Amino acid sequence: MAESNRAGPADPDATDGQALSPATLRQRAQQSPGPRQKYQSPAPGHCFKKVTLTKPTFCHSCSDFVWGLIGFLCEVCNFMCHERCLKTLQAVCTCMAPSQVQVPVAHCFSPAGHKKRFCCVCRKQTEGSTALRCEVCELHVHADCAAFSCADCRCCHLDGNLQQLDTFHHHWREGNLPSAARCEICRRSCGSSEVLTGVRCEWCGITSHATCYRHVPPECTLGRLRSMLLHPACVRLASRNFSKMHCYRITESCSQDLDNPEEAEPPAAAAKDAAAAPESGKQLIKVFDGDDAVKRGFFRLVPTCRGTKNEEVEAALRAFYLPDEPHLFELEDSNDLLNRNAPKDGGDARLLRAKPWPDDVIKVYAAWARSRSASVSVSKTSTAASVLSEVLLHLGRQGDDASSLRLQEVYMSSKQVQRQLLEPEEKMADKLQEIRKLSLRQMNQTRFYVVENRNPAVEVSLLIVGLPPLLTKEETRGLVEEHLKIKSHLVTFTHFYETQGAVALQVSCFSEAERIYMLAKDASIYSRTLTSLVIPEIEHKKLGGDVVPLLVFVNPKSGGLKGRELLYGFRKLLNPHQVFDLSNGGPLAGLHTFREVPRFRVLVCGGDGTVGWVLGVLEAVRHKLACREPPIGILPLGTGNDLARILRWGAGYSGEDPHHILVSVDEADEVQMDRWTILLDAQDISEDGRENGFLEPPKIVQMNNYFGLGIDAELSLDFHLAREDEPDKFTSRFHNKGVYVRVGLQKISHSRSLHKELQLQVDNVEVQLPNIEGLIFLNISSWGSGADLWGSESDSRFVRPRIDDGLLEVVGVTGVVHMGQVQSGFRCGIRIAQGSYIRLTVSRPIAVQVDGEPWTQAPGHIIISAAGPKVRMLRKTKLKQKKSSASRDGRLESPSSRDGGH
Repeated sequence: MAESNRAGPADPDATDGQALSPATLRQRAQQSPGPRQKYQSPAPGHCFKKVTLTKPTFCHSCSDFVWGLIGFLCEVCNFMCHERCLKTLQAVCTCMAPSQVQVPVAHCFSPAGHKKRFCCVCRKQTEGSTALRCEVCELHVHADCAAFSCADCRCCHLDGNLQQLDTFHHHWREGNLPSAARCEICRRSCGSSEVLTGVRCEWCGITSHATCYRHVPPECTLGRLRSMLLHPACVRLASRNFSKMHCYRITESCSQDLDNPEEAEPPAAAAKDAAAAPESGKQLIKVFDGDDAVKRGFFRLVPTCRGTKNEEVEAALRAFYLPDEPHLFELEDSNDLLNRNAPKDGGDARLLRAKPWPDDVIKVYAAWARSRSASVSVSKTSTAASVLSEVLLHLGRQGDDASSLRLQEVYMSSKQVQRQLLEPEEKMADKLQEIRKLSLRQMNQTRFYVVENRNPAVEVSLLIVGLPPLLTKEETRGLVEEHLKIKSHLVTFTHFYETQGAVALQVSCFSEAERIYMLAKDASIYSRTLTSLVIPEIEHKKLGGDVVPLLVFVNPKSGGLKGRELLYGFRKLLNPHQVFDLSNGGPLAGLHTFREVPRFRVLVCGGDGTVGWVLGVLEAVRHKLACREPPIGILPLGTGNDLARILRWGAGYSGEDPHHILVSVDEADEVQMDRWTILLDAQDISEDGRENGFLEPPKIVQMNNYFGLGIDAELSLDFHLAREDEPDKFTSRFHNKGVYVRVGLQKISHSRSLHKELQLQVDNVEVQLPNIEGLIFLNISSWGSGADLWGSESDSRFVRPRIDDGLLEVVGVTGVVHMGQVQSGFRCGIRIAQGSYIRLTVSRPIAVQVDGEPWTQAPGHIIISAAGPKVRMLRKTKLKQKKSSASRDGRLESPSSRDGGH
């Protein structure tokens, strides 16, 4: 923060506002007749007054109940505490929050939903659809408070502006802890569902009281998940003007119209003041913070008494969370400017301005060290070069070559951190005056850094997805250069994924990378919409020997809204660079990012179709990965979830704590699983095959679970068509199963002699089919949402099925009634054969389905054979995790459980 020698006051009569310094308190005691008494605390910025409590209230410091009728309330940020806590208070006021930022990192705001949370700015409960949350950390704010939050999000990667430090420190976030949270120091309860209290490290998850956390060792060990977490020091991303939404591949639909959150209903910010104004005898005035607020029409409603100019200024400073002395500011009646730009809805309007000031004192930070800074005086003749020389003197580096260093201005907006190098001859007094004229709040959120004067090599990695597949490298290069107007001297084609229709680019110019990124998002080739993604670089050599990072894929379209909540939960618990939204670039984005990591695991959150999708892409690109066979775990979000059932991950996700899920993945066992290739050779065996014009499926498909023909596939096809007609209705497993039952009842009288339309060979031996309506080939022992179609009874003709035995089980069903009996557990299917090589001849068009994906297959030959090497899967361990292991690192219950739970 560009701190000056101006400290902050507060208005005793207003309900919302800014802080008083001790000097201002003494000054007001001398100037104001009979002022109301204020109470001081060790924490900077607060302005406490004694209040009478009319309802049950909890202390924001110790989280205990405030007994009696007296409490102490900060008039700036609504912090409430006991009198005993007032003397040991550590939590700073909201107006001083920018001064506490260690590394400026912007937030990624999105709608927060309707769960009970507390705003980190005004400390009041967030309600309704106007609440926002950061997708990366535990920050929750009202929409009109977002503009007053500072850029204190987690630092998840290194870029050209950040240098790696010797130690990795905790990143503390106040409030919104689970009620069961315990303090790491005193072991007493530090969480609350009633107020914003307690702090939590957003990396290791330990919790503490605000008065205790300073006794916690500063170095963070990353907690229980450290063995699967991607350390920020191992991730490098040159982002510059790319927003955090772009860097973390967060879809724009999550952010909605949040480009200017501070413009969301500005009068609502003072709605409570407006309601209280008639009772307190105060009027409301519209206060604009500088020329920028006037231009955008953004104002705050400030309640103030008529005729008391000093109180008007104090109330205005508090409304904008500015920690400055009121005698240094004034409220101007700039009628011409206000009349042209202010809303025409009545009420007095004022412009908050800083008075001319001959000298300033600013704090300049060293970019190469944590918390090292120097305060220097700025006069009218001071230039950036002279300030730089004085700073080096204060830091004990006067021997350094000043020409190799520059002064950098950093605006720590909560939405995007903006950096600008200052010219050596630039007048600092003019620069400060320019910022203050534009916005006093911007001045409060502006810092100056000493940085190296160098032009680092720019390397921005982009992945372009959605190109036509199966093209040659030359054809792909030509299409990209033609449609995206690539400048060949700035762009290098590094990776071609021909089967996936994707290409990776290395761009050596920020502006060219930004142009390609934005152009690709709006481009299409051969009616295929392109997707562009910013890809970080993982410096795998820095990973610890015991670290096996987890690559997480989440399908937000599975499981209703649970997919989106899981995305949010996993981003908070892990590094967001290892969590990928499958609706934005598919599995290739994550696999390309992890291509050089020697060992990693994969967690797929979705249904059986999603798991098959990820396995298919992995099979296609495994030859380009350093880890060709990463073990894969499953979090079931679909309807059937048969593969998840046999791997013990359950029948479906029902709101478990994401932290507990990650611990289960870390403790899971590795098992091998067969995969099968199905060759579909549609030939015109019967004349009506060509005349009917059936839609041809892909020539080769991969199978993980089962392959069905006949009545089983017909039910899947009818369900699939119903879901395509009304996709919004298929958001729960209960409804989906109800539709399955309905389409099954419609076919209960259906009769078809399937054995007359199929010829079956198993391991080159002809097999006679019984009178059946459906034929199913099983790779796993779960079918149709958990049914055991093969059965558990021993049979001397067959070996006991396993997922890694290299054999398929061939089973028949006689109809819908038989299928219903199998689902109910009363019967099993008709065992026909076991084998490793299957050949089918289909004489008529028939419904088929592979792992729940159905279509109508034209007559021809179908061959099923093993698909190369077995895949490594993660099976949940049978040993139930002890509760003590979850709280071993101070995390009895992770905060994400409050978001993902039901």
